[in-house]
Amino acid sequence: MSHPSDPPSPPPSPWSPPSGDAPRTDGPPPSPWAPPSSEAEPRRPPAPAWQGGHGGQGWDRPPEWSRPPTGPERAPSGSRYDEQGRNGRGGRFGWIGELSAVVGLVVAGVLVVSIGGFVVAELLDAGPTDPDSDLFFEDPVADLVVQLLGIAIAIPVVLWGARVIGRRPAGTVSSVVGRLRWGWLARCAAVGFPLMVVQIGVLIAWTWNDEPVGESGTGFPGWPVFLLSLAVILALVPFQAAAEEYVFRGWLVQVIGRVARTPWPAVAVASLLFALAHGFGELSGFLLLLYSALWWGWLVIRTGGLEAVIVMHVANNLLAFGLAAGFGELAATETAADAPWQAMVAELVFAPLYCLTVARIADRRGIERVSP
Repeated sequence: MSHPSDPPSPPPSPWSPPSGDAPRTDGPPPSPWAPPSSEAEPRRPPAPAWQGGHGGQGWDRPPEWSRPPTGPERAPSGSRYDEQGRNGRGGRFGWIGELSAVVGLVVAGVLVVSIGGFVVAELLDAGPTDPDSDLFFEDPVADLVVQLLGIAIAIPVVLWGARVIGRRPAGTVSSVVGRLRWGWLARCAAVGFPLMVVQIGVLIAWTWNDEPVGESGTGFPGWPVFLLSLAVILALVPFQAAAEEYVFRGWLVQVIGRVARTPWPAVAVASLLFALAHGFGELSGFLLLLYSALWWGWLVIRTGGLEAVIVMHVANNLLAFGLAAGFGELAATETAADAPWQAMVAELVFAPLYCLTVARIADRRGIERVSP
């Protein structure tokens, strides 16, 4: 009991223990800026850093979903040969850019090879003696090298265009499986080469009285020149013939196929351009080229690749150039556009014979017609 004369006691400190309790040991309240007490909250283990590599993403690179897709993209499974460019890249009108770029580069490549041939001929003083001549060299074998290389340059150009601009594997220009099927090409060669020998033999026999082979040439040039000519022909003609197929039956069909619903507009346009590319000669020659190109275009779609048509083109050109070399006609300027009407009639039989035979073999062998 307090006495009235005692001074008032000070108010209890908020940190003093209540009466009868044990003294407080927790001290003053913690500062709001102080780290949390280890006793109040157990220490959490550090979160593992994201790891890069397969199945993870590192802090040093953005997440996968934030990066645009890179690299070539194939067309969906089950796509025809003409649909290999439909990989969703380049937008609706991307085919125009690919078409323009590749055509421009092909023309530039032909000009570079032609200018190179002209410069070499001038440096070696090996140009034609006739100032009005269209040849680069007086020697027909050297001139043939320039002509064949000027066409063969189209192969790397169209493959580059498909890969870089079309953003699809370059091998899809060869076939729907993304590569040239060498085994299938060999089987086509076993059919195509003998058939082409028969066709050219029939044509020679048919036209012998009209214009015997070798009549317009200089005759057999001798074994050294003939063997050199054959070496050049065997080395370069396959690339020249294949280049025409890669351009007209391959890449061009796929570029047009990016917007056409069926393959036939692409085949028709490419066949017409193929015939026109050989120049204007006889009407029979133009019709022959157009007719053959339509059949070959059908065969590419039917077999899913260029192998069968490359074989037939190479066989035709090897035999034609080989005969020209043997009879001294390599300097002649005629092309298939100058073919006589007998050649057109023979093609009416042999083109479908080859194409239908190869298509039947492809069915039996299970050759892929669409992308896997």
